Amino acid sequence: MDHEQKILGTNKGMKLQLNLATAPQENNRPFLVATSLLGTLGILAFLLLARAAYHSWRASRDLRADISRLENQIRADQQQRQALAAYFHSTAAQNILQRSEFLNSLIDERSFPWTKIFTDLEQTLPPGVRVVSISPKLVNGRAEVTLEVGADSDASKIKFLEAIEQSSVFSGMVVKDEKKLDRAGTSDKVVLNLTVWYSTI
Repeated sequence: MDHEQKILGTNKGMKLQLNLATAPQENNRPFLVATSLLGTLGILAFLLLARAAYHSWRASRDLRADISRLENQIRADQQQRQALAAYFHSTAAQNILQRSEFLNSLIDERSFPWTKIFTDLEQTLPPGVRVVSISPKLVNGRAEVTLEVGADSDASKIKFLEAIEQSSVFSGMVVKDEKKLDRAGTSDKVVLNLTVWYSTI
């Protein structure tokens, strides 16, 4: 019989109650403990994942901010470069550059040792050869001299070229042009245009 109790007496008059139920009460304590433990572990895992997700989101936000800042800087630099390019291509800037180049050429010519180069040329030129024009300029700290030379014969021309090649103050000779002349009023039969490096030391 369900939920019936049978009372038994002892020789001392004490009463003992026994549960004679056919289905005894189940012990759910291990299940509850396991469930609580799993729940706690789940909460800890969730917190860890939430923290990792927050740090990842924060790092991504900082990275996006850096990328945005760099893109803005690149756009600003491009605009500044375009503005500078437009300025240097303007008429006013070109006039300033041309004036600067002209002034620099005047300074170079004034600082050029004209007396010395004419003395060196006089010692180098063979008979029958003369300097028609001379134009020096400084290139990377070196003096490049453009010469137009007239010779009264091919033999004089060859002697001049040999003298330049053997000179200690002229080097790197490059003949740009050679013209044959056959007209009255001049003794030059050959005109050479050449460049040489001149040592001013």
